[in-house]
Amino acid sequence: MWNQQVQTDRTIPTNKPDITICDNEKGICMLIEVAISGDRNVIKKEAKKILKYTDLTTEIQHMWNVKTNVIPVIIGATGTISKSFRKYVSNIPGKHQVK
Repeated sequence: MWNQQVQTDRTIPTNKPDITICDNEKGICMLIEVAISGDRNVIKKEAKKILKYTDLTTEIQHMWNVKTNVIPVIIGATGTISKSFRKYVSNIPGKHQVK
């Protein structure tokens, strides 16, 4: 799903992640948040995205019985990335290459 509200049992104000990938066979769900930020704010924006979806992550784990993580994909305006960017992107399924 992309840009869709996640239906939950209780009201959660931030329930519309950019991309939601659920793999019921593996028992995982990924909430992917994408943003282009100023170069100085890349790390702050990563932390903000993770904290923003903490309640939704917990609710999905309880409702769907899957392990849920938030994967922030934040790139600075001139291509700046955080030290943890490659780790986050490697968790996204599919073929991709990060240089």
